[in-house]
Amino acid sequence: MSNLSNQLVIAEREDLARGIRLLLANPLISERASPEGFDLIRRRREPIRQWFEYYCGWNLIVEPRLGYARLVKVRAAADPSRPARRPRAGRPAFDRRRYVLLCLVAAELLSVPVTTIGLLADRVGHASGTDPVVSTFDSASRAERMAFVDVLRLLESYGVIAVVDGSTESFVESATAKVLYQIDSTLLLRLIAAPVGPSQLAVPLDEVPLRFDELLDRVTRERRYGRTTDDGGDTAPASAVQRNLWLRHAIFRRLADDPVLYLADLTDEERAYLASPTGRQLLRRAADQGGFVLEYRAEGVLFIDTEGLATDTRFPDDASTAKVAALLLLDRMGDAAVTMGQLRISASALLARFPGWAKGYREDDRPAQLVCDALAVLTGFGLVRVAGGLVQPLPAAMRYAVGTARTSDSAAEEMVPQ
Repeated sequence: MSNLSNQLVIAEREDLARGIRLLLANPLISERASPEGFDLIRRRREPIRQWFEYYCGWNLIVEPRLGYARLVKVRAAADPSRPARRPRAGRPAFDRRRYVLLCLVAAELLSVPVTTIGLLADRVGHASGTDPVVSTFDSASRAERMAFVDVLRLLESYGVIAVVDGSTESFVESATAKVLYQIDSTLLLRLIAAPVGPSQLAVPLDEVPLRFDELLDRVTRERRYGRTTDDGGDTAPASAVQRNLWLRHAIFRRLADDPVLYLADLTDEERAYLASPTGRQLLRRAADQGGFVLEYRAEGVLFIDTEGLATDTRFPDDASTAKVAALLLLDRMGDAAVTMGQLRISASALLARFPGWAKGYREDDRPAQLVCDALAVLTGFGLVRVAGGLVQPLPAAMRYAVGTARTSDSAAEEMVPQ
């Protein structure tokens, strides 16, 4: 093989690995928002599509002329810990009202190629007013306008709507703000990642609230792993081929999407598959093709991305008070379980030690909130488990240590992430 051929092969492998990790961090990549990332995925779309299909059972849709790539990620199990987030400081999670408005806005956007924020608000108000289950959207309320703007800015970040004139944020201060949007209805339809479209269920609207859990199960059921009865009943017993397919996809979905995969959290079948020669070979191959460093220990498995491309959030990270507090409290725990009360005492001690830090958590009940926010970070990264009032550090927590540094404005020592 010539030197040029070797270089082409190496470049293709690097592009494949980079494209995989970019899509894991951002399952929707548009040419407008990320021209270089989109161009890479467009050029290498076939090997990238094959990697996601083989290991995870996820479909990759690339539309070169429309300018977007959409990885349709389906979780191995329902996970409410990964909500949509508001594009504001701290990125708070969407609440119920914002999810309702998101559905209403999406439905109204499907019918028009161009609209203004005022017309859209009026249509959402009319649609919500005719639904006996949904509270009517009131654009006269500042809180309602802020929720509405959060929804629109989320859709802007996806590329579903593009601001032609004006600023979406201006609607928060005035319901008469003038903003013109162009809508990409094709991309809007791609946002749904359910294996079964909700419109296929053909359920009367008045039955939806009473059968919500059942309907959620039906739209997330993947028939490739077993035959589903026509009446929506349980999935029939799968064949050996289907079981093996499900085991591979269930394991690699969690490896690709979760910070750490603990063997204790797997079923006996999944552990046996992962420990088999085939499972170990697939682990090494998937990590190599995806540009990951594979770490396999007695407690679990990790795919480590040394470039940090494959994640939308990091830890350790001093970008938020909660993440700094999470690292400091993790250091206080060591390897032993602690109570919530002990953590609140530790949080109060940290606040007393560093009076210029975490100013938003200094009222009477705020240390408890700091603990809750820090634990949300730690549980999200698979570092602790909370049960029965106890916080138990998990094996991956031992990877983190805390060092000592001096602040730039004082000689006092402060604990900071290494």
